[in-house]
Amino acid sequence: MARIIPGIRLWAVLVVALVIGACGGDSENTSENADQENTRLKVVTTVSPITSIVENIGGPRISLEGVVPEGVNSHTFEPTPSMAKLMAGADLIIINGLFLEEPTLALAESNKKDDAVILALGDRSVTPDEWQFDFTFPESAGHPNPHLWPDPNLGLRYAELVQDRLAALDPDNAAYYAGNLEIFRGKVEKMDQAIRAAVATVPEGNRKLLTYHDSWAYFAKQYGMEVIGAVQPSNFSQPSVREVAELIDQVKELGLPAVFGSEVFSSDVLEAIASEADAQFIDDLADDDLPGKPGDPGHTYLGLMKQNLTAMIPALGGDASVVAGLDIRNVFDGASGAVYPQ
Repeated sequence: MARIIPGIRLWAVLVVALVIGACGGDSENTSENADQENTRLKVVTTVSPITSIVENIGGPRISLEGVVPEGVNSHTFEPTPSMAKLMAGADLIIINGLFLEEPTLALAESNKKDDAVILALGDRSVTPDEWQFDFTFPESAGHPNPHLWPDPNLGLRYAELVQDRLAALDPDNAAYYAGNLEIFRGKVEKMDQAIRAAVATVPEGNRKLLTYHDSWAYFAKQYGMEVIGAVQPSNFSQPSVREVAELIDQVKELGLPAVFGSEVFSSDVLEAIASEADAQFIDDLADDDLPGKPGDPGHTYLGLMKQNLTAMIPALGGDASVVAGLDIRNVFDGASGAVYPQ
């Protein structure tokens, strides 16, 4: 019969005890994580700039789900039936409003819990007398331009509204949300200052935008620029031959150095306009498609702003170097949930 050495017997008992203790600890941690998951506010958002703004304020203390995929036309996006379950479980549903996501809003209204809140950020950020109308969004149709977020001051207003609502629904974390808002406010203020400095370097006669899609009305008003036209008509069809000819003449007359397409909406028409008018065609502006991929440091709302300025300002004859050093990361580290050093 094999003889058991007392020292080895004691060592084996200790190992078993440690394994049992570790297993028990994992079970407790798993249970604790599950409890935290169940108690976090469930928040559903629409377009990615809004999702990013909400993520900056809520951080890992909310359960966040964006439903409009990046790279799709948010104006014509149709929600899938599976989203009804997501809406039904949400505590807070955050949309842009101003008629941007009508099918998604209808789905939310018909499936949400009785006590769930729908927060339309755009409707609470500008009053009807501040609505902007333009080529893609004519006043005759009654629907204003809904693209408020390219103006970071309005993006900050979105963040303030989000913080107010999160704090009301989750008062235990109100101080955390308020702290994140103040850090985000500092980042936005630096972005605003950088935009003003960059626009000031653009020759005054070049501070005009011809774009594919009308996304820049509020940005232009804020920073002393002018949107002279957009190629995409209000019904999202192709422009007529006459409209194209008028735009070519306008670009030639103004001597604009560049016209701007979109990463999402390819436009052979706009490229042809640029060619005929002897202007540069810049096709990498983005309305709501964040740069990079999820998890990248620049895959943020402020990263979107930085990318657009870097494309726009030099093409118009200005200097965008002032934006190069901006911190466009989220308020917190997505991997650990810790706040980035400020």
